[in-house]
Amino acid sequence: MSLLAAFLVPHPPLIVPEVGRGEEKVIQKTVDAYRSVAQTISRLAPETVIVVSPHARSYRDFIPISPGPAAEGDFARFGAAAVAARADCDEDFAACLTEAAAAAALPAGVDRLGGTELDHGVLIPLYFLNRVYSGYKLVRAGISALPAATHYELGRLIRRAAEKLGRRAVLIASGDLSHRLLPSGPYGFHPSGPRFDAWVTENIKTGNMENFLNPDGVLCEEAGECGLRPLQVLAGALAGRPFVSALLAYEGPFGVGYATAAFTPAEASGGEASGD
Repeated sequence: MSLLAAFLVPHPPLIVPEVGRGEEKVIQKTVDAYRSVAQTISRLAPETVIVVSPHARSYRDFIPISPGPAAEGDFARFGAAAVAARADCDEDFAACLTEAAAAAALPAGVDRLGGTELDHGVLIPLYFLNRVYSGYKLVRAGISALPAATHYELGRLIRRAAEKLGRRAVLIASGDLSHRLLPSGPYGFHPSGPRFDAWVTENIKTGNMENFLNPDGVLCEEAGECGLRPLQVLAGALAGRPFVSALLAYEGPFGVGYATAAFTPAEASGGEASGD
């Protein structure tokens, strides 16, 4: 088997009701889209779920894959310690991906210094997924300051690892878009914030994922984003395979852009293909 589908999801802690305490209702479209993603993954019944998070342990010149047979975490830092998740990890997949990276001279692999704590970029997707699906194993990857092409190649290797191991797998790119959409947002307002989000969402709608390999560096910096590198990994995983892309939701009422999207191989969706 191979990669069954890929998804882009945001990770606002307040989307968890025990954290949001009602504020999550302001982004109900995102909540509904997240539930749709979880249901889709449940129907696909993957053996392995790969999550790329910008909040995992990170290095400037190395893309880490988290180690260990299991991982767990909770929302204590967000005032909801009782909300927790645990996952068994696919160590064979992580090892296969590490070997492939070494063979390709790609600076990525299992991070022996990494821990087994789930960051919120992983916890939030699992919060939704675990309510409707279990029995999968988890692989966690971070990001780096390395070029777009490096993250893109990691995505290609993720798909090849799934093929080599015969895994039914899905990839989740966890990342928010601009954090500068409103004066009340976490970093205030900048005109590049809405422009960046419009650029990302338009490329998702049209399936032009290769455009994420050549971003406007100034635009990205001014936008204050955290989802571009996970998207670059996702783009690599889709490379050379016809797919159907769907922007399921986009909202930004708190000054941060939340995009939820699904990318399904054309042969599985039965729809018109987009992408290369």
